[in-house]
Amino acid sequence: MYFQWYPGHMTKAKRMMQENIKLVDLVIELVDARIPVSSRNPEIDELGKNKARLILLNKSDLAEDKWNDSWAEYFKKRDYSVVKVNSKKGGGIKSIQGVIQEACREKTERDRKRGILNRPVRAMVVGIPNVGKSTFINALAGKACTKTGNKPGVTKGKQWIRLNKNVELLDTPGILWPKFEDQTVGLRLAFIGSIKEEILNVEELSMELIGFLKEFYPGILKGKYQIEEMEDNFLCLKEIAKSRHCLIKGSELDTEKAARLLLDDFRNGRLGKITLEFPYNYE
Repeated sequence: MYFQWYPGHMTKAKRMMQENIKLVDLVIELVDARIPVSSRNPEIDELGKNKARLILLNKSDLAEDKWNDSWAEYFKKRDYSVVKVNSKKGGGIKSIQGVIQEACREKTERDRKRGILNRPVRAMVVGIPNVGKSTFINALAGKACTKTGNKPGVTKGKQWIRLNKNVELLDTPGILWPKFEDQTVGLRLAFIGSIKEEILNVEELSMELIGFLKEFYPGILKGKYQIEEMEDNFLCLKEIAKSRHCLIKGSELDTEKAARLLLDDFRNGRLGKITLEFPYNYE
């Protein structure tokens, strides 16, 4: 599969981030814990240099615990603060404000020496589409202050959110980067739902996922759908269609419906905790 997607509003969003980065002390970057490197926009490092950095491994409840721990260590070694969070259910949210203050301690000290007291830490929240930024901000603020949705591109413009007297957040639209040098990155982003489905062949995508699951999580498809994990991925998809009674009129199997069902089960954790990329590939 080949992925290329960069709508015009993303160019505008990137320009807006470049203009606003000078206003903030900290960049809070949400990544998807299932694909912590592939769900990072590589341009953020350039945008955020000379700023304190905090990585949030969001949706950590959907990824394997042992790999969440390994990824946290991976980023800490590279001088990021890291917190594992599950924004939907509130996991890890309570610890965030303390981590923000700790990450910005040097700035606070500098301010104090210059006689600037009680200025709130200003943090820009960044992340690719559908990584859960709005849900995270609402969980942190304790109220619905941003629109949320499970479609990429819900946040269209910037907005400042005052959490309390110590922290102000700048929410930004999710942006992808213009070109995926590595098509595996595009594939992983498609798996988690960060690329609009209209441009994808869901049957091809589901067969790629089947191939990955058979290699790294053998038995998971058999356990979920009561099927044999055959070598041919399309035959596996047909077996899922049969098992879940995905039929077009009469008795013809509806493999597209089965593909959507499989992707939905994966994205919502119904196949269990699954990590799609591993730190040892990036050491």
